[in-house]
Amino acid sequence: MTDGCGAPAQTASLPATVDLANEAVIQGTVEREGNVVSGAYARLLDATGEFTGEVVTSDEGIFRFFAAPGDWTVRVLAPGGVSIDSTVRAQTGEIANLKVAI
Repeated sequence: MTDGCGAPAQTASLPATVDLANEAVIQGTVEREGNVVSGAYARLLDATGEFTGEVVTSDEGIFRFFAAPGDWTVRVLAPGGVSIDSTVRAQTGEIANLKVAI
């Protein structure tokens, strides 16, 4: 299932159709005081700060992007007006995992 933007469902495991050898994956969870935050927006910004994509965190607080190799910023916008930026490096064949505490 996909949401309105065409992104795959945000689940804990990669979809079976993903060949990690050919993908650079950025994924993570959003938590507040040890509890997952669903319904937060995770935005992917390129090295120049330009908006690239956005997904909504799942019921488990998970977000995932398939990105080109390089440096990225993930900006999480959560209920209550909270905005947190995290920098990450994506590399083909790897999953860059983030834990965002708000």
